[in-house]
Amino acid sequence: MTSALHLAVALDGTGWHPASWRSPGARPADLLTPGYWVDLVKEAEAGTLDFVTIEDALGLQSDRPDGPDERTDHVRGRLDAVLIASRVAPLTSRIGLVPTATVTHTEPFHLSKALATLDYVSHGRAGWRVQVSGRAHEAGHFGRRTLPVLRPGAYDSPAAAKVVEELFEEAGDYVEVVRRLWDSWEDDAEIRDAATGRFIDRAKLHYISFDGRYFSVKGPSITPRPPQGQPLVTALAHASIPYAFAAHSADLAYVTPGAADHARKIVAQVPLPHVFADLVVFLADTEQAARDAKERLDTLDRAVYTSDAAIFTGTPAQLADLLLDWQAAGLTGFRLRPGRLPDDLVQITRGLVPELRRRGAFRTAYESSTLRGLLGLDRPANRYVSRVDEGARVA
Repeated sequence: MTSALHLAVALDGTGWHPASWRSPGARPADLLTPGYWVDLVKEAEAGTLDFVTIEDALGLQSDRPDGPDERTDHVRGRLDAVLIASRVAPLTSRIGLVPTATVTHTEPFHLSKALATLDYVSHGRAGWRVQVSGRAHEAGHFGRRTLPVLRPGAYDSPAAAKVVEELFEEAGDYVEVVRRLWDSWEDDAEIRDAATGRFIDRAKLHYISFDGRYFSVKGPSITPRPPQGQPLVTALAHASIPYAFAAHSADLAYVTPGAADHARKIVAQVPLPHVFADLVVFLADTEQAARDAKERLDTLDRAVYTSDAAIFTGTPAQLADLLLDWQAAGLTGFRLRPGRLPDDLVQITRGLVPELRRRGAFRTAYESSTLRGLLGLDRPANRYVSRVDEGARVA
C-alpha cells in the first residue's frame, strides 16, 4: 500500500516561467488585487493541498544577482506575502498559508507578531518560509550594512562561503528569537475575567532575554501565543550550509534533487519530520501539449527556461509516476511550482490530485483544521511553562 504523500504549491506572480504573464490564461492585470490571490488559494484548497507558499523578497525581481535589470518584458513588482496570506485567510478554511519572509535586514520582533497574527486570523493555518537575502542591492534598501555581490558559481570561494555562513548563522538566531517570542506567553496567560477585573496573569508572561551575536531581544511578545503554539517554520535548501540551517531551525525543508538517488542523499543530510522536493511543472492532457506550452513561453522569452529545481513537462499521470518514485527515496511530500498560473495549478488540483487518489496516495478530505495537524505534527509544549525561573517572568 502506497503511503499518502503531502502536496504544496508555490505561488509566484503569474507562474514561475518569466513569460507566463503572456500565456492566454494569465491574469497580469489582476496581480496586485486581493481577488487574484484568493482565487488561486481557493483552487488549491479545492484540491485539498496541504498548503500554499507565497513568494516574496526585499528587492525588485531581477535576472541579475547584483541589482535590478533592464528587462521590461518580465513581471516586476509584488505585494507583501504575509499581508496576502492575512487577506486570504478569512476566505479559506483548511489549507495552510505559508508566506515567504526575509530574515536578513529585518527584525524578529516585528515578524513574530505578524506571523502570530496570521495564525490567529487563519485559526491555526499559518507557516513561514524563511528566506535569507545575500543580494547586495537589497542591503542598500536598509543602509545598515553592505554585502558583496555573490555571483552564481562563485559560492565556493572562501570569501563567499564566509558571507553565506554568517547569513545563515544570523538566520538561525533570528528563528530562535521568533520561536521564543511565540512562547513568551503561556497558553492560559489571558484570564479575561470581568467579575474580578483580571484580564491577564502577568506571571505567565516571560522575558526571553536572548543575547547573541546578531540580536539582543528581551521580550515578551505583544501578541499571545499563536493557536498552533508554533506556526510551521519552513526553509528552502540547496547545499550543505542551508541543509544544516534547515535541520536545526525548521520543521520542514524544501530541497531540489535532480533524481530519486539524489533525493535519497539529500534526505540523509536533513533529519526533519518533513522533507519536500521542489519541482517546476508544466502540465497538460498530453505530453506533447505540455511541451508545446513550455516551448511557446521559451520562444516568447527568447531563452530556454531553467531553474534551481528540476523541471517536469508532461501529463498529471506521468507526474504522479515521478512523485511516487521519488517518494520512495524518503521524501514526505512535494512543493510544486506551477510554470503558468492558473493553468498548471488547475492541472494539479483537477488532474494530479484525482490521479494520486486513484492510487491511494493522497487524501480525499482534510483531516485537520490546523497546518501542523495536516502534517501530523504535534502542537509544541511551551518552553517556559516548566521553567522554575522566576527571573524570566514579567514582573
